[in-house]
Amino acid sequence: MSKIIAIANQKGGVGKTTTAINLAASLAVEGRKVLLIDADPQANATSGLGLDPKKLSGSIYECLVDDYPLKGAATPSPLENLYVVGSQIDLVGAELELIEKPHRERVLAELLKPVASDYDYIFIDCSPSLGLITVNALTAAQSVIIPVQAEYFALEGISKLLNTIRIIKTKLNPGLEIEGFLLTMYDARLRLANQIYEELKSHFGNMVFDTVIPRNIKLSEAPSHGLPAILYDPASRGAISHQQLAKELLQRNHSR
Repeated sequence: MSKIIAIANQKGGVGKTTTAINLAASLAVEGRKVLLIDADPQANATSGLGLDPKKLSGSIYECLVDDYPLKGAATPSPLENLYVVGSQIDLVGAELELIEKPHRERVLAELLKPVASDYDYIFIDCSPSLGLITVNALTAAQSVIIPVQAEYFALEGISKLLNTIRIIKTKLNPGLEIEGFLLTMYDARLRLANQIYEELKSHFGNMVFDTVIPRNIKLSEAPSHGLPAILYDPASRGAISHQQLAKELLQRNHSR
């Protein structure tokens, strides 16, 4: 049975999609079969893995709104073992269309049931909002990774996300856990970055990943080539840090 993990933070620009692409790719390289669901209308995870959102036979939009099966929408990526359910701009309107559906918060959870056993890990890359599609992702997931940018307003908004997670645990998904807080865009030379890491550790303890994701030019360049960092430049700090994160995630789940 697979582990379903949402990658969420309603604050934009914190590295959610970079984490989703590169963690999924690193686990695929480790020999795990991985599905990445792009649940963001910007479709950055889709294009970042070399897929054209306009040429998808079926996207997450059709799955959510028209009951198109996830199995049919899962497309191979440039990396063996990694499959993608892509997104497209139409997903912007899906929230309104979902309102009419019965059990609208559980649509994605139901779609995942027939395919969950086909994969070791399923990641859902959420949009920077706490709307109905993100609620669907958190209702379908067993855990959530929360990327946190190593900058001044990093901790702003985390309480709102944690409150949403608490509500979802109470009303929709009692098993939802926080997989971990992940510090991204980290620059060890900056005192502020180290202060934010220490602050996260003091608030959340072992829920903070030991691995931090550095600022790295190769990590920024890779999506424009439609590749994860591990294929674009395997020796880059960005690629190596995500491989370390994948190993840490595997270790955490093995020890639980």
